[in-house]
Amino acid sequence: METTGDYATDGSTPEPVLVERARSGDEPAFNEILRRYQRPILDFIFRMTGDPGAASDLAQEVFVRVWFGLGRYEPRAGAAFSTWLFQVARNAALDYLRRRSRHPTVSLGTLDEYGESVAGTGRTAHEESVARETGEQIAAAIACLPEDQRTTVILSEYEDFSDDEIAAVMNCSRKSVEARLYRARQFLRDRLRNLIR
Repeated sequence: METTGDYATDGSTPEPVLVERARSGDEPAFNEILRRYQRPILDFIFRMTGDPGAASDLAQEVFVRVWFGLGRYEPRAGAAFSTWLFQVARNAALDYLRRRSRHPTVSLGTLDEYGESVAGTGRTAHEESVARETGEQIAAAIACLPEDQRTTVILSEYEDFSDDEIAAVMNCSRKSVEARLYRARQFLRDRLRNLIR
């Protein structure tokens, strides 16, 4: 089992322990938090912005903000640390989109519909081409959603957040989350009808 400082990288150290230690300035604990969340945060920001370069920069910015903000972070009853972390990531993505001041573009290159590289997957060239095209269509459709629906769909479908967790990230009610998911899924079903067999 690998360790980061005193912390197992197999996920066995409970998150609240890591967060409390990181809040006290324990860098190895923060490094373990970073290891656990770096990819989910990068994927989330990429899906929000459609820009892989910006997503990488913003993910780094998010973890810098988190490191410096941990001293002020106060766990709320029933709220997971990930809720706060994704709020910080969402705010960073929204700030970027406002600065960019235009509709996000989708440049997926060799990424599939899950934001993963298709290189080395054992797929044929045709399968890679189909996966890339499908991924581009899905990402383009998601990018057309209003921000609140886009965030809700990404957190639900890609990050596997519950409706209550999404409500906490977005500071809204569970009913609002359900309504946003319903409208977003209706839009995506219509927009992606050609992909649904």
